[in-house]
Amino acid sequence: MQNVSIWSEEFGAATDAPILLIMGSMSQGVLWPDGFVGRLTAGGRRVVRYDHRDTGRSGTVDFEAEPYTWHDIKDDVYRVMDAHGMESAHLVGHSAGGLLGQFVAVERPERVRSLTVIASSPLGGGEGGVLVRALTGQPQPEGSLPEPTPEFVDFYRGLMTAPPPEDRRGAVEAMIAEQRVLHGTGLPFDEDAARRLQERIYDRARDLSAAGNHRSAAMADPDFEPTGVLHRVKAPTLVIEGDHEPVKPGHGALIAERIPDARLMIVPGMGHTLPPESHEELVAAILTHTAG
Repeated sequence: MQNVSIWSEEFGAATDAPILLIMGSMSQGVLWPDGFVGRLTAGGRRVVRYDHRDTGRSGTVDFEAEPYTWHDIKDDVYRVMDAHGMESAHLVGHSAGGLLGQFVAVERPERVRSLTVIASSPLGGGEGGVLVRALTGQPQPEGSLPEPTPEFVDFYRGLMTAPPPEDRRGAVEAMIAEQRVLHGTGLPFDEDAARRLQERIYDRARDLSAAGNHRSAAMADPDFEPTGVLHRVKAPTLVIEGDHEPVKPGHGALIAERIPDARLMIVPGMGHTLPPESHEELVAAILTHTAG
């Protein structure tokens, strides 16, 4: 493991059942909304969220001088648990965070009390290849995961050729546009709330561009994900997907099929974000899943 600092914060009583929130690739821990975290805490849970390396207030590195892979990002999960004295915890992962949760549940089952996977893809399913082929217009091999929506593909194709923002205002506007696409079309998009969130993300980042190292880490080890292992997950598993998921539509059902006794929950209107309209339903499900 590399000696990189990881920022984290804890909520709730030390005696409550622990939940570790794992956000997705290139994402800060504050993308777990304060209201969402507050509801979990009010429900009698000890909650920890953290910034991945190279995001937010966590340490950043010169990737060429100190390269790492997604194995290191996965091992940061254990580092955060150890730092908070969690021998085991309920893992709740969003997007790539759900992928990390699946990997930990396979690799160290004794450390996972339960697993909740939100807006994610099945471990070993080749999600990265599907995204690359979709963005570059290549055909998908038979048996590939379902592709992102056309709206998502069109937006990111444009993003790949767009010049970088010149200042804070331009960066925040670009981040809001991305959040709008990830939000999906199932619920109204609150642009004012999105602006407050993206300004917070911009202002608390040590180096906003360092998050791109996560892509370099994926390319450094394209075979990061083990295949054919989800049947080994022993933790009770809840899989959650919005019915307006733009990035990984239908991936949740595949996770639920491959993990023994996993339960699939479809959330009306939700896309690839955690909108306030869905918090009550999401939290109620997670509290029930992590009880006992």
